[in-house]
Amino acid sequence: MIERQIKLPATEDVKEFVTEASRCDFDIDVFYNRVVIDAKSILGVFSMDLTRVLTVKCFGRDEKFLNFLNKYAVA
Repeated sequence: MIERQIKLPATEDVKEFVTEASRCDFDIDVFYNRVVIDAKSILGVFSMDLTRVLTVKCFGRDEKFLNFLNKYAVA
C-alpha cells in the first residue's frame, strides 16, 4: 500500500485526478478525517472538503499514477 498527501485546489484538478485514478486496475481511496471516498468516484471526491490536504491510499502500484500524484503532492 502506498500513501501520499495531496491537495486538489481546482475543479479541473479533481477531474484530472479521477480520470487518472480510473485508469488503474486496483483500489484507490481518498481520506480526510474519518471520511473515506473511492478515488474513482468524481461525485465522491467533489463531496470532500477540497480546501484540506487529502490522503490518497493506493492498494497497488502504477508508476505512471504515482508520478502523476507528485504534481499535487504536499511537502
